[in-house]
Amino acid sequence: MCTAWTADVPAIVFVLLLGGGYLFAARRVPGWARGRTTAFLAGLATILLLTCSFLGVYDDVLFWVRALQVVVLLMVTPLLLALGAPLTLVLAVVPFADRLRRLGRGTVARTLTFPLVITVLLIVPPFLIYLTPLYELTLRHGAVDELVRLGLICCGFVYFWTRLRLDPTPREDHHLVSFSISFAEVVVDAALGLVLWLGPLRAADYYHALARTWGPDLRTDQIVGAGILWIGGDLAGLPFVGALFTRWMRDDDRQAEKIDRELDEQEQSQERPSSGLWWENDPQLAERFKRQ
Repeated sequence: MCTAWTADVPAIVFVLLLGGGYLFAARRVPGWARGRTTAFLAGLATILLLTCSFLGVYDDVLFWVRALQVVVLLMVTPLLLALGAPLTLVLAVVPFADRLRRLGRGTVARTLTFPLVITVLLIVPPFLIYLTPLYELTLRHGAVDELVRLGLICCGFVYFWTRLRLDPTPREDHHLVSFSISFAEVVVDAALGLVLWLGPLRAADYYHALARTWGPDLRTDQIVGAGILWIGGDLAGLPFVGALFTRWMRDDDRQAEKIDRELDEQEQSQERPSSGLWWENDPQLAERFKRQ
């Protein structure tokens, strides 16, 4: 089972285009951090792992495999992509960067990245997938499946982009906002996990029609998937919470250093001896009546 693989052409094309574009742009930016490149490429690698390995082979057969895909595509892949700071790289190489910066500071961008909107983007997708007919559609139609995967990556990327702030963002929300969203995501993961654990089978007709004679039974399969969505989602968010806390501490340190410098400059200006000529100490008159 673990040695099976498949060629998911849309996913492969997507990864090649993004990876090739990123590497091409990174070569044009002197001193671009290798760590960022590594993180971005690792994010793309997770897409290939989910779609072309045995996880891609059995994602329409086993409930828990698709649950794992949802967790990784929403919480892990976008985090790695955001750590690659791709928007900063784009702004460094495209000729219309100023226009993009204006759009990024506009009302529309600020509205779309409002904390409540970001919370919805992170929390709602799993509910839409598992508690609506969309789940069975992803099993029966490959095009719908690919679009849902892309949607998960985009929703997750917007969240991590605006929370990590390695790239320029339209808003500068306090770090407590990010912690609040993360806490809400933990609670919602638990709620969805319980619903799937105790509730009816999802896409029961589809799975019964497969007549699978190996692996866990349908109920056990869904219980395992519910556990992945619940516990796996929380575990996947831990690295982000750690990175967010570290960034918060660094921002506080930088702010403290800035305040200390300003206080030192004020003390030095107060201790500076006066020239005795009052107009030379006036910032508006000093230049006009300076001594020759």
